[in-house]
Amino acid sequence: VVYDDEQLRAYFQKHIGNEQLEHPVLIDKFLEDAIEVDVDALSDGKDVYVAGIMEHIEEAGIHSGDSSCVLPPYSLPESIVEELKRETIALALELRVRGLMNIQFAVKDGQVYLLEVNPRASRTVPFVSKATGVPLPRLATQIMLGHTLAELKPESMHHSGYVSVKEAVFPFRRFPGVDILLGPEMRSTGEVMGIAGTFEEAYFKSQLAAGQELPMSGNVFISVNDKDKPHVVPLARELDELGFSILSTEGTAKLLKENGIHATRVLKVAEGRPNILDRIKNTEVALVINTASAVRHTARDAKSIRQATLQYGLPYTTTISAASAVVRAIAYAKRHHAATPAAMPPAPQVRSLQEYYGLNAAQ
Repeated sequence: VVYDDEQLRAYFQKHIGNEQLEHPVLIDKFLEDAIEVDVDALSDGKDVYVAGIMEHIEEAGIHSGDSSCVLPPYSLPESIVEELKRETIALALELRVRGLMNIQFAVKDGQVYLLEVNPRASRTVPFVSKATGVPLPRLATQIMLGHTLAELKPESMHHSGYVSVKEAVFPFRRFPGVDILLGPEMRSTGEVMGIAGTFEEAYFKSQLAAGQELPMSGNVFISVNDKDKPHVVPLARELDELGFSILSTEGTAKLLKENGIHATRVLKVAEGRPNILDRIKNTEVALVINTASAVRHTARDAKSIRQATLQYGLPYTTTISAASAVVRAIAYAKRHHAATPAAMPPAPQVRSLQEYYGLNAAQ
């Protein structure tokens, strides 16, 4: 994603250099701060069953395969959810889909945008099947063999009342030196899910399953770009109220102090020592919230910080939306597991899918 002419020139210089362009370059308009939504549906050509509407936690611009997602949506208003259902049904019928279909939408300022329609099974089908108890691949196969949704009655199989979070798993720890910043290209190599009665607990479980243990105390390093600074203030305030100490580089620390939040300034990599990398190496940081900047020297600092978090196994977020989910999950864990030692994450309740849905092993 590029935001101005300078970034566009830098991108071409990096990826093409001085060579002559041999092929056209596709440029799409980017919907900044939009919420991306995945919808999986079943159709027999006459009727449509909307199997799952998944709200992405990372904003549009992060590859859908790399973004965490929540089923059912956790922040979209009911009117938007109903519009997504209507548009999904209309598209499935117009395209005469028989079987599975996946649609990707974006929502910005109450407006729904259609990104792409795929008349096929998507990578989210296993997640939706487990999250709802509806065996979508089996039903899709039966539809292709001539059965109808009226016969199959998928609604009768659906189990509601739970929140499920799909989290991507990345191979970064096996590749020292790689940049962990997410973008439009898919980088994950697996997925896990957390299921619970609330979004916060489900997200907490998904992080544990993905190998990211969220801290219950300690220092949180916060350094964000100018665009994200207004949004990071409430997150920093909640972390402060939860008992964490805030470490920040000069600009972010100044902003937080202006808003009544105590923050200890730490040096950037180029400002001397001890700097933030030294703090990370000395195990003085428990969580990193660091969003990317387009400014060249700041971007270099951010990359070295991300690589250090990877090297020392720290939990990290590179988007404000993911940071918000992390803070909500930590707050939930601290509220509901007060008996757990302060530095230890609580052990979540573990149940099988059969227990969640009241099924026996044969089913």
